Amino acid sequence: MLESIRGFGGMGAEDHPFWLQHLVMALMVLPLAVRRRFPVTVLLVSSALFLVLGMYMPILAVQLAFQGAYFAAIYSGVAWARNRRLLRLALVLVIAAMALWLLLSFTVSNAYESLLQELQEQSEHSSGLLPPMVSYAIFTFLLNAAYFGGAILFGIISWRSAHQREQLAQQSAQLEEQAAELARQAVIDERLRIARELHDVVAHHIAVIGIQAGAARRVLEKKPAATAGALQTIEASSRDAVAQMRSLLGVLRNGQETATEFDGGAHRHPEPGLADLPALIAEHEAMGLRVSFHQAGDPASIIDRISAPLGLSIYRTVQESLANVRRHSTAGSAVVALRTGRSEEGEWVEVESVDDGRPRATNTAGSGFGLRGIRERAALHGGSAEIGPRAGGGWRVRVRFPVR
Repeated sequence: MLESIRGFGGMGAEDHPFWLQHLVMALMVLPLAVRRRFPVTVLLVSSALFLVLGMYMPILAVQLAFQGAYFAAIYSGVAWARNRRLLRLALVLVIAAMALWLLLSFTVSNAYESLLQELQEQSEHSSGLLPPMVSYAIFTFLLNAAYFGGAILFGIISWRSAHQREQLAQQSAQLEEQAAELARQAVIDERLRIARELHDVVAHHIAVIGIQAGAARRVLEKKPAATAGALQTIEASSRDAVAQMRSLLGVLRNGQETATEFDGGAHRHPEPGLADLPALIAEHEAMGLRVSFHQAGDPASIIDRISAPLGLSIYRTVQESLANVRRHSTAGSAVVALRTGRSEEGEWVEVESVDDGRPRATNTAGSGFGLRGIRERAALHGGSAEIGPRAGGGWRVRVRFPVR
């Protein structure tokens, strides 16, 4: 572009060698090569070059390529500066330097004298409302304001657009991380739920099978009829355990398989709830444990509104409590109470199981997962659990759940 301007005399009476003119233009353009890596530095360097080279070769300084290079330096500094405070300081320095340069150009420099002479020669042809010098000063001020203001404005718009894109990308990544974490937590919660259900189902039925097998062994020769009854109980309990485990683990199979395939031919049943408590108590009574069941409170308005998951937790609590009585205690009887009521916090339902036995002399220490499962169920519904020995002997399990 510089050489084409020289070709039609656009450089006027510039008497510097052509190679020096190209060198000055190259010095103004070359800093742009690193404008994105060092935006503020390029802005300051280009400003210094603009002042020095403009004074050294004024005709070249007003050429489009020279002005465009400086415009790009200002724009890149605003658009790419990482330290915005340093950028603001640099802009203040640049604008102050340019204002001082314009002021000196209109007052004490040689350019002022030549400009004044030229304006005087053209004043005969002027038709404006303002004097030539005032008009030229206003024009120069508006031109530079648009020049610097446009570069800064475009840089701010570019920086804000890039900042918004970066924020959206970070938010998208954060949402993906949160979604992955929620999915992982959901898998963990589901594993805990299945672990609790498996423990309660297996522990209950295995306890029944073990007790009945021991009874059958003791009366095998003396009471064949009692032995047959115990074996029938073992058979029924084992089938029930297998059916419940298949029903529970069926959800872990491939969802595209049919119910017959992942159930192994067994029918899936609804999970137990409050309505199944009498059958559970009757099952333990049939095995020789006397269980007294009491229900108190206002069942019509609270118990009827208990959700299925809460009903399952109450059922499993009673099931685990009675199974522990048979496995670990010498007690021959137990009391199960289901209570409802209202307090300042709201409505609640409470289930309690107590016995008057003592720990068995033989080593019957369990894994502790059953009691841990009871506490986890209570925490899952926002309730509280009280588990431990009674002052007068025996064991108590009391769990209170809020009813929402």
